[in-house]
Amino acid sequence: MVDLSVIIVSWNVRDLLDKCLESLQRTRRSNMRPDPLQFSMEVIVVDSGSADGSVELLREKYPDVTLLAQSQNVGFTRGNNIGLKRARGAFLLLLNPDTEASPDALSLMMDFMTGNPRVGILGPHTLNSDGSHQSTRRRFPTLLTGIFESTWLSAWAPAAVERRYRMLDTNDDDILEADWVQGSALMLRRAVYDAIGGLDEGFTMYSEELDYCRRAKAAGWQVFYHGGAQITHHGGKSSEQAAAFKQIHFQTSKLRYFRKHHGRAQYLILRAILLLQFGWQLCLESLKGALGHKRDLRAQRVRVYWQVLRTGLRVRP
Repeated sequence: MVDLSVIIVSWNVRDLLDKCLESLQRTRRSNMRPDPLQFSMEVIVVDSGSADGSVELLREKYPDVTLLAQSQNVGFTRGNNIGLKRARGAFLLLLNPDTEASPDALSLMMDFMTGNPRVGILGPHTLNSDGSHQSTRRRFPTLLTGIFESTWLSAWAPAAVERRYRMLDTNDDDILEADWVQGSALMLRRAVYDAIGGLDEGFTMYSEELDYCRRAKAAGWQVFYHGGAQITHHGGKSSEQAAAFKQIHFQTSKLRYFRKHHGRAQYLILRAILLLQFGWQLCLESLKGALGHKRDLRAQRVRVYWQVLRTGLRVRP
């Protein structure tokens, strides 16, 4: 068994994956020093049917990386579960391919987890590409959160709802307990995985880490955020390749979470409100396009909203 298994699920982001793996190599080099933060690490890449030369890059440049090449796009959640089954680490890090870890980030996280045995999941201080703070620590969402988050109504969200959900009453550089942390870089103990299993594959992408943290806390584990361990996240580059599917997966995953943890009534209320919002947006964009305002942009948005509405945002039981 190794100390840490890093699991990366990648789809057509060859150059970003290269930078991610280079950052892990820098971590390995800094980890060679004889200090108390030293640990052994394996890296597992689950390639989800990429067609951009990612597999060739891994075989030629990173022969020490364990490559689990899939013949098709298996999705983020299932891909992570494939990696988790193969991992040998006492600690497991789910890491997006569009991230770069600072040289001491993983050491700081490992040190904190080792010294705090009730902490089951830990998220780092995540930065945007320009070095600004990226909000990745959260409290559990309420129905109001679900209505406003990443929807047309977000600009009108009450300040108190946003402040509570995004933990804006806390300091970005602190180490503090949260309800859940973003899955772009999520470290967990093997004991958590052994106790509650892998990610729920009903979440194709989005909300799977929210569900996982909730399950971990229900099993008695703490979830923490480490403000001193910095990882840069360039943000959603795989999902950007399919705008309509991104919206569909985000909203249906949100609905699945509410159905699973808050019951059918809240699920139905939230689904109805979301469908009304997308219907209103479709009508508005169609009208603007008909009036000749940025017709190409309006047509693109209408196609996206129509695809979302066609699904009905239905969630499998």
